[in-house]
Amino acid sequence: MKEFELINRLTRSLPGNSALVTGPGDDCAVLDLGVSDRLFLFKTDAVVQGVHFSGSDPAEQVGHKALARCLSDVAAMAGTPIAALITLALPSNFDPAYLDKVYSGMDQLARRYDVAIAGGETTTNPERLLISVSVLGCVTRGRQVLRAGAKAGDALFVTGELGGSLAGKHLEFEPRLNEARWLAQNFPIHSMIDLSDGLAGDLPHMLTSSGVGAEVMATAIPISSTARRAAKASGSAKTPLLAALTDGEDFELLFSVPSREAVRLLDAWKQQFPSTRLSCIGKIAATKGIIIRDKHGVRPLTVHGYEHFAKPT
Repeated sequence: MKEFELINRLTRSLPGNSALVTGPGDDCAVLDLGVSDRLFLFKTDAVVQGVHFSGSDPAEQVGHKALARCLSDVAAMAGTPIAALITLALPSNFDPAYLDKVYSGMDQLARRYDVAIAGGETTTNPERLLISVSVLGCVTRGRQVLRAGAKAGDALFVTGELGGSLAGKHLEFEPRLNEARWLAQNFPIHSMIDLSDGLAGDLPHMLTSSGVGAEVMATAIPISSTARRAAKASGSAKTPLLAALTDGEDFELLFSVPSREAVRLLDAWKQQFPSTRLSCIGKIAATKGIIIRDKHGVRPLTVHGYEHFAKPT
């Protein structure tokens, strides 16, 4: 059973209550706790040694990544993080000095975004380190952005560059919190998601939630120089474009906006975030599915992003 089959199986009959506005299936849960001007966001995520980081990765970067993954999901909802709880599951031979450095990485990121680390839990876990982070955030009522909401004719945008994240970006990325809030405050963003499993993995989530399809321009996808160098150096069959579509852990924002706003958005973005690339990579289509257009013509997009539990092909 693949990851999203399991998620669907486990979440199909979960209980809700009057506080739950948006449950499973988006980047964060959305809660209405009776505050007149805001809703609250709730998110949990985990990183596992040997899956999301290696034992040789710098401990500070491991801590940064553990917290930043949750903050990236808060960004995808155009929210502001408030507080985090940290659960450490530790092997019997854990090194306290290493954990000090893990927490240093989390602390530095938390201070940048005024996030309180409010406590947590410790437990044992044979063989490897697991760090689970839960984050509470908030968003101005009416300005929360969901995966659902993309409309046929919308322009499809992505921040930054894609592919080659394992060369270092997956440990160093900065969650796009400021960019996402600015977008929601200044433009009618119809849908948004952060790219954790690759463009080819996460775009379908947005489209499925919205009941639409997409046409993507291959030449418009912002491929990182790291992905281009890696393909050239290795002579691999994995082209730079395929890396940008499938590598995952880019943690950029993918969002849709009415096409009439596209030019104004690009101009305003250059003024507001001159050091961060923004690319229009295609459009939302009424017909479900994804097609990609390149120099050879138009064809269905058949590659997939990263998925836990999927068997190697």
